[in-house]
Amino acid sequence: MRGLSSARLCIIAAVMVALAAVAAHALTFPPLTGRVVDDAGILDAQTKQALTDKLAAVEAKTGQQIVVVTLKSLEGTSIEDYGYQLGRAWGIGQKDKNNGALLIVAPNERKVRIEVGYGLEGTLTDAISQLIIQNGILPRFRAGDFAGGITRGVDDMVQVASGDAEDYQRRAEQRPDAAPQIDWATILFALFFLYVMYMMMRNARGGGQQMNRRGGYVGPIFIPSGGSWSSGSWGGGGGGGFSGGGGSFGGGGSSGSW
Repeated sequence: MRGLSSARLCIIAAVMVALAAVAAHALTFPPLTGRVVDDAGILDAQTKQALTDKLAAVEAKTGQQIVVVTLKSLEGTSIEDYGYQLGRAWGIGQKDKNNGALLIVAPNERKVRIEVGYGLEGTLTDAISQLIIQNGILPRFRAGDFAGGITRGVDDMVQVASGDAEDYQRRAEQRPDAAPQIDWATILFALFFLYVMYMMMRNARGGGQQMNRRGGYVGPIFIPSGGSWSSGSWGGGGGGGFSGGGGSFGGGGSSGSW
């Protein structure tokens, strides 16, 4: 590293950003049309309206944004990887507080996840999120009651996010620790990322001119904006006057399947 010029370090950093952008753009996200985005079409109009009113009320009271989204497909990735990228793309939560959360349901893959923004990770913890999923959501999903499971999940998330988390914390601490969730897609990408960094550093030591002759130009770079990768196709704004506030996510939360 000591022998690398600042120009070569910039090239390495640019490649890192480009790789992250390419990975993010491998997924497509539904437009953010409101506090309830039923892309999978599993909720009736009455349930959607009731959930929307409930989530609007908690945002008005606390400033915290909670969004429900049902997906047609996870596009071959894990719900964990899809979840935090979706949260960043939509910018759920306030930019200076990152106080957003998502309840994500992928009925075709039979997966559900509570994705938590940085600012709520100390309140809506991984353990509490798992408790909500296991006790409130999954039993209803297994009975075919998507509307009931999502409504119960939202009720629990709102209660915790509004400051009434003591009972949930006590119950979460009494639960046997669940087996750790391994996101193999993220691990494999991280290994690939480290390999590319190593090769770039190795080539850089051999001379920047050689890199240029080999086509070292990395192409257009997408710059993060408001905690998400800028792209018009992601629908960061929404219809009905609702949009994310620029919040960011780092993978906090919990998942389940039925």
